[in-house]
Order: sequence, then structure tokens, then C-alpha cells
Amino acid sequence: MTFPVTDPIWIFFIVLIIILFAPIILGKLKIPHIIGMILAGIAIGEHGLNILERDSSFELFGQVGLYYIMFLAGLEMDMEDFRKNKVKGLVFGLLTFIIPMALGIWTSISLLGYSMVTSVLLSSMYASHTLVAYPIVSRYGLSRQRSVNITIGGTAVTVTLALVILAVISGMYKGTVDSLYWISLVVKVTLLSAAIVFLVPVLGRWFFRKYDDAVMQFIFVLALVFLGGGLMSLAGMEGILGAFLVGMVLNKLVPKVSPLMNRLEFVGNALFIPYFLIGVGMIIDLRSFVAGGEAMKVALVMTVVATLSKWLAAFFTQKIYGMSRNERKMMFGLSNAQAAATLAAVLIGHEIILENGERLLNDDVLNGTVIMILFTCVISTIETERASRRFAMDQNSAASAEKDRQKEKERFLIPVANPDTIENLVNLALVVRDPKSRESIVALNVINDSGSSEAGESVGRKSLERAAMIASSADVRTDMVCRYDMNVASGIVHTLKEKNATDLVIGLHQKSSILDSFFGSLTGSILKGTYREVMVARLEIPVNTLKGIVVTVPARAEFETGFARWSAHLCRMASQTGCRIHFHAEQETADRLRDLVGRSEARTLAVVETVESQPFPDRMASLKVGREQLLVIVSARAGSVSYDSAFDRLPALINKNFAENSLLILYPEQVDRQGVVSFADPRGNA
Repeated sequence: MTFPVTDPIWIFFIVLIIILFAPIILGKLKIPHIIGMILAGIAIGEHGLNILERDSSFELFGQVGLYYIMFLAGLEMDMEDFRKNKVKGLVFGLLTFIIPMALGIWTSISLLGYSMVTSVLLSSMYASHTLVAYPIVSRYGLSRQRSVNITIGGTAVTVTLALVILAVISGMYKGTVDSLYWISLVVKVTLLSAAIVFLVPVLGRWFFRKYDDAVMQFIFVLALVFLGGGLMSLAGMEGILGAFLVGMVLNKLVPKVSPLMNRLEFVGNALFIPYFLIGVGMIIDLRSFVAGGEAMKVALVMTVVATLSKWLAAFFTQKIYGMSRNERKMMFGLSNAQAAATLAAVLIGHEIILENGERLLNDDVLNGTVIMILFTCVISTIETERASRRFAMDQNSAASAEKDRQKEKERFLIPVANPDTIENLVNLALVVRDPKSRESIVALNVINDSGSSEAGESVGRKSLERAAMIASSADVRTDMVCRYDMNVASGIVHTLKEKNATDLVIGLHQKSSILDSFFGSLTGSILKGTYREVMVARLEIPVNTLKGIVVTVPARAEFETGFARWSAHLCRMASQTGCRIHFHAEQETADRLRDLVGRSEARTLAVVETVESQPFPDRMASLKVGREQLLVIVSARAGSVSYDSAFDRLPALINKNFAENSLLILYPEQVDRQGVVSFADPRGNA
């Protein structure tokens, strides 16, 4: 075999070996995997062992990987966290942008002797950051910490501003810069950005409702990413800004825990992004550090300025809002790492050739960026680990974490009798369950002892496999249970007890009659046989395309045992889908709901409206629910404290007023007294 290798099969094999073993080796050394990919690229490139050359495949996959990084940055951004701390996040974002820009421009001109344009672009690299250390925060269960939320909000601000600067500077070298150029640039960017922001969500919502094929949805999203990038390129801006915008506007349509999100992350992290990082490493020439002192000087200045400016931004934010020292450490740790946007900026700047033949960002800056990324990622990891450990040692944080762990012990049971409702029911369970929970979902097929047939059993097993496939696509384990029983209701109730399931999700075929099926003998038998929470769903559109949730709550619902559980489930659904949720309840119930919602992840999305005390049918008739909204009716079992005799007329009310709406009938968890469903304890811990 001759080097560099030119056979496509061996090239791909070598790249896959690097992608496979770099995280394993670097993980033992506690070095971020992103650095391992770059170092591997340096080793195998023409400036290293010359095993591979940076051919067209690296250029193609590298460009795809670059767009993919920015797309995922927008897609994974927690918009709810940004809303919760939007003012503090805005302040921190501006500080973590302005301070690096000011300090970077001054040092680049005075210490490195660069031009103003080069200094501005270099400083924008300091301003951006990547949440490389965020998995550490998740591992410690500190995602809801104020300092973490502020940092996430600041990330959205500073990355966007840094990308705008990058796009403007890149655009300056694609045509003549005059007043007409700037007017044309602003108009084109404004119009195309508006087209992406307003048209992409509409197009995405239409497509997801019409087509549920996993491959088609994945290809559709990728097409939108590169459409956004192409439109921005046509406007004279850098295409990565379009990819970032597409990620942000698709944020609501792709729930964090969903098969589609899992596929997008998997393909990007398994192939495109590593390919891009390896290609970056192949550009680097470490011999430049040995050949002269300028490259080392540039690397030292870049690393010090990037680290110091991020620390100053966290310090000033701490002082402005009276935050603790450890909160400052957390903000600094999370915001110090330079990776995705920094690599994008340095590669784009390195490809721009000036009139004198030199590059806008020379080889010294390119090599110095690698050193900066290495040190900032290591510092970020260490600081975030230390801050997280201190938070975890705090008694209040430990008590809160213990409470969260107890709440995570929930298990959903989904009967799969109807193949047409399987996907909607599984996706509903995925957006309702706690994403931190490690409990599996139970998919159940009940076979009637008296009327079983081989054809029915075969269909049931296929339904179980389909449910398991959908859940596993979101990295959620599924227990497939196929059992014989005297009837379906008995089989469901027995499985609930045997599997210790806490929540039951059952469905109704979209064309079935509510009067005949929804409140028939099956649901009635299940409600009598279990005290667990039961959700009966009819989803006319996929849950990720909902535009809102309307919840009607009966009087005295706050005294039910499962009050906190179902309110948390609905708030989690709103947070996962990014849509507003409106609760309608009487005064006492509304006050308790406001308290629970205010401490949930959907507090900025939730509106609790107080309604006058009136008969339940009158309240139902006054509700206004759009075709793209989900109507949630919190009902109750007969004999419970919140039960209203008007619930018996729900089928007729629904048929009359909400026959074409997506619907969820929710029966809260009751007190379990020796296996008999009884009155809820009014003083119980709701």
C-alpha cells in the first residue's frame, strides 16, 4: 500500500477507525472528543504521517459537517430556558460578546499587528462559544440551575452576533463594498431571513402532518438545512447563518426526546461532524510552531484573551445580579469552550484571499486556533466539573436532586391493539415522560383467550415490534409484553400491576365513534381496576405539530392525589413541543396550578385563567379550541373528590363541539387502598 492512500474504501475505513477509537482513548485521558478528532486529523494529514490527503471527500463532508454543527446548535437550543431568564441571559450574552470583542480587537492590533478587519473577525471567534461541558451539568442533574439557564440564554445571543459579524465580513469579499452593496445586503438578508423564519415552520408542520415515514422526515429536514444555507449564500452572507436559523425555527417541531431528534443527532455525531473535525486537523501544520516563534505567540495571545474575556463576562454578570461565586464559576466553565463557531470562522477567514495575495486569517491564526480550542475545552471541562460538584454537595441541591430522582421512577404502559394509533401514542408518551427517567416503556398486546387466532397474534407481535422501534429511535427502551387473558381490560390491569406501571396511555381510532368506543366498557373496566393515571388520546395531527394545548380542570381537582403528576406531565408536553398551554380552572384550583406551573419547565409557556364557577357543560361549550390545538379534559373517576355528574355527558359534549379536535381525556391517579379505588384524601400530598 502506498501513501497517501487513494482507494475510497481504505480512506473511509481509516476515517471510521479514527471516529471509533478517538473518543475511547481521549475519554481515558479526560480530553474532549472534539480535540481527539482534530489531533487525529493532524496525525494522518500531509503535515503529519501523510496517510491521507485532504481530497474532495473531505471538502464535501467537511462542508456538510460545518452546516450540521450550526444547525444542531440552533435545533438543540433550549428556548424555554432562554425565555425563563431572557433578561439575565441577554445581559450575559452582550457582556460575553462585547468584552471579547473589545479585548480581542485591542490585542490583535497592538500585540499582533493585524488589520482592523482581521482583528474584528478574530475577536468574533473569542466572542462565540460552544457548550462542550453541558453533559457534565446534565449528569449532575443541575440543568435547572439559574447560572446554567443564564449561560444557555447568553449562548444564543453571542453566537448569533458572532455569526452575523462572520457573515458580513465574508460578504465584503464577494463584491464591491459601497452604499448600494450595504443596502442590497440588508434588504436581501432581511427578506430571506423572514422567509426562513415564517415559511419554514409552516412547511415543516405541513410535511410532518402529511408524512410520517422516518427516512422522509430526516431527508426533508436536511433539505431545509441546506436550503437555508443556500438562500443566505445567495444573499451574500455565509450559509452557516441560514443553517443556524433553520435549526432555531425547527426547534418547536422537533421535540428534544423524539425519534427524529435522535436520528439527526446520531447521523451528525457519528459521521458528518467527525469527518469535518478530522478534515480541520489535516489543514494544521504543527511544524510552524517549531519553525518560528510567531505562531506560538499568536496561540498564546488567542488562548489568554479568549479565557480572560469569558471570565470577565461571568464576573460582571455575577456582580450585576448578586450571584454566588460558584454560579460565576459555572457560567465561566460553560462559556469558555471554543469549538463549533470558532472553527467555522477560522476556516472561512482562512479561505478569503486579500488583494495582496495573503489570507485574511493566516496559517498562524489557523494553527493558534487549534491550541486555543484545546486549552479552552480542557479549562471548560475542569471548571464545570468543579462547579457542578460544589452545587451537588449543597444540601438544598442534594435534596432537590433526590426529589427529582424519586419523580423519575415512572413507567408508561401503552396497549397496541390498534396499529393506526401506535405511533401517535408512543410519541405522546415520549413527550410526557421525564426525559431523565431510565425506566422503559411497556408495550402491551392482549390476546383474548376465547377468541385468539394465529393471524391476530401475528398482527399483535408486529404492533409490539413497531412500538419498540419508534421508542428505541428516541433511545428509550421498550418492554414488549404479549399476554393471554380473559379480556383486554383484565390484561391491561394485570400488566399494570405486574410491571409496576405508573401511567397508562390508550388511544381511539380517529374514525371510531366517541359514544360507542371512548367511554365504553373497556375504559370503564380499566378505571375500576386501577388507581393509576390514565390518558385516553385521539390525536388528529402528530403531537410535535401542535400549536397549543387547552386544558379544562374541574373544581376541587387540587385535592386529588395525582394533581401534581398530571400537571407536570402537561407542562412537560408543552415544553417538549414548544407550544403554549392554557389552563382553565376555578379560583382555588387555579391558585394551586399557578404555584406548580411556576416551578415547572413550562412556566413561560403556561397561562392559568380563572373561570367563574359554573356547570361543567357550560364551561365546555364556552371553550374555543382551534384545529391545531389539543383539548385536554381533566376528568375523574366516579366517587372521587373532583367527580362531577356532568362527566357522564362528556361524549355528547365532545361529539357536538369538538368532533374534529385532537383530544386527551385524563383521569388522575387516585389513592390506592388495598387495591380498591376509593375517595381521594383531601389532605393528601397533591
